[in-house]
Amino acid sequence: MQKKEHILIIGAGLCGSLLALRMAQQGYSIDLVEKRPDLRKADISAGRSINLAFSDRGMKGMKLVGLEEKVTELCIPMYGRMLHDREGNTKLSKYSGRDHEYINSISRGGLNALLLDEIEQFENVQLHFNLSCKEVDLKETKAVFTNENGEEITLKADYIFGTDGAGSVVRKSMMQQRDFLFSFSQNFLTHGYKELSFPATKDNSYAADAGALHIWPRGENMLIALPNLDKTFTVTLFLAYEGGDYNFNNLTHPEMVKEYFQKEYPDALALMPDLATEYFENPTAPLGTVRCSPWTYRNALIMGDAAHAIVPFYGQGMNASFEDVVEFDQILQAQDFDFTEAFQQFSKSRKKDADAIADLALDNFHEMKSHTANDLFLKKRKLEIAFETEFPDEYSSKYSLVTFEEGISYDEALQKGRAQDHAILRLLKNNQLKKDETLATQLQQVQEETKVILEEQELL
Repeated sequence: MQKKEHILIIGAGLCGSLLALRMAQQGYSIDLVEKRPDLRKADISAGRSINLAFSDRGMKGMKLVGLEEKVTELCIPMYGRMLHDREGNTKLSKYSGRDHEYINSISRGGLNALLLDEIEQFENVQLHFNLSCKEVDLKETKAVFTNENGEEITLKADYIFGTDGAGSVVRKSMMQQRDFLFSFSQNFLTHGYKELSFPATKDNSYAADAGALHIWPRGENMLIALPNLDKTFTVTLFLAYEGGDYNFNNLTHPEMVKEYFQKEYPDALALMPDLATEYFENPTAPLGTVRCSPWTYRNALIMGDAAHAIVPFYGQGMNASFEDVVEFDQILQAQDFDFTEAFQQFSKSRKKDADAIADLALDNFHEMKSHTANDLFLKKRKLEIAFETEFPDEYSSKYSLVTFEEGISYDEALQKGRAQDHAILRLLKNNQLKKDETLATQLQQVQEETKVILEEQELL
């Protein structure tokens, strides 16, 4: 049934495309606008991560629009972190003790193209590419765009959704309003990132184990690699801009880049014949977190990175954005499709979870670059995997709570997960988990200590 409201969605990335598809299925008239060319017809990666960690919260979005089977065809399962030391030795740290729980490497472009292909089947959606948003008039619910020729095009709607990323024009328009209070912060890490690659081998095979997310943790910096369907790996260097012997500011010539990789990542270097070219051709990008409130003003709402951009270290950026769409869809239906009320409720209820996953992502940054190689951390992970294997219904690690327990909120996963981490680490440090005790007894100790910590947090 065709609904009367006309919706303008600014930003046709992953979040905007999923939102447009769901709104199209609901029968709304939609204009979906993207400043970049159609990614199905042009290569627009430009050194930006071409694959993502896709997990259960993201799959909720695919189930919502009926694309679960199609998206599975684009996925490469990754069962754990493959840790690489400086001598080239490797150790697999599983994500979960439950065999059915794993994350997936998926092509950003492939996933976005799948959504756009589905959207085009709806006559009530107009797709616009190469239109850059110049300004948004939130009081009149319209936006002005410029095309490739510099010509201005104005689109008006009943409601506007800003899904235009961390640099959101819609969010900036909200900030400029003088008749309501808008809080905003953008905090950057001292580190940036650069995309590199492992090509396929001469016999067209993967150069490394394709069933894992590879990590080279080196204290303050690290390298990671995720597999692609074409047998390549997308490799990402996370490095400080300054400080230490090597940083983005002083790696200015090929000899020094090779020297750095030879010292820190020798086994990765052996798989990177194009390192020198890629390093200097691909951009270095910053890593930041965006927080703001409220997410709505009049007939406009922001979601996804526009409302809560996070650093990529929990692999939840896209998953959180897809969950935004699921949460909004549920609220909209509960409000009998009253957009005004749904905007207000979504902005209030989702904010706490957005802040939680932002904090978790920052936690995981420090864990991945340093703690994954720490003996105490490895003991904790070994114990958690044993708990999940033997008592799958009684224990889930913080990682599992965030990544695989899509039925609980990010905020709940944060509170419970942190408490469990503190409990296990405290017990291990104090040598209170004895090897001669049964696993069931150790789990009981952890659960009791976790309860104490959670009670302590409630008193703060």
